[in-house]
Amino acid sequence: MMNDRIGVQVRASGGPGVLHQLTGAIAQLRGDISSVEISSQGPTEDLVYFEIDLPGSVDQLVAALQELAVVRGVEVVDTLKTIYGKRIIIMGGGAQVGQVAIGAISEADRHNIRGERISVDTIPLVGEQPLADAVRAVARLPRAFAIVLAGSLMGGEIEKAVREVRAQGLLVVSLNMAGSVPEAADLVVTDPVQAGVMTVMAIADTAKFTVDRLQRRVF
Repeated sequence: MMNDRIGVQVRASGGPGVLHQLTGAIAQLRGDISSVEISSQGPTEDLVYFEIDLPGSVDQLVAALQELAVVRGVEVVDTLKTIYGKRIIIMGGGAQVGQVAIGAISEADRHNIRGERISVDTIPLVGEQPLADAVRAVARLPRAFAIVLAGSLMGGEIEKAVREVRAQGLLVVSLNMAGSVPEAADLVVTDPVQAGVMTVMAIADTAKFTVDRLQRRVF
């Protein structure tokens, strides 16, 4: 039987060993933590957000956490995937990033009103190493499904990074640009607005478009 994934937000005292206590209480109830984020709420308090696959009672987990001396409050919330859904990351030159975002946001809106959840993140970047680092970092981002590389010239270390994240399951779409990145990408699209549209279509469950079924990969 599949466990239910839940979101739990805990207000806890700041300090060493707090996360260990929280995860210990979750483990005792056989909760499997899929992600955790910690944000400081001041010098003495942290906000800890968990996404947990829980086989048992949510109320029992809440009660177990509330019994801990370091816990000041517990709230069960919707998971970030339920709210924000799949993420598309657009990176590269500012003008091209903006045009890709126009297509992606417009298409995402069409699917989101039909029940899909797709969010779009952008970061204008220049330079081979900063872009390569950013591409590799997307594999560590929660809910990231696709990258769009929007620029005029990309290659070298960026191409290596593209091949690495594709091997980890990320979809990579590239504008038709100079350099070796288009050769490494899943899909190459000349028009930046269309690149945004096609990326959304490729990851949307409400679309009937898949990259694997294309007869060609350059448009």
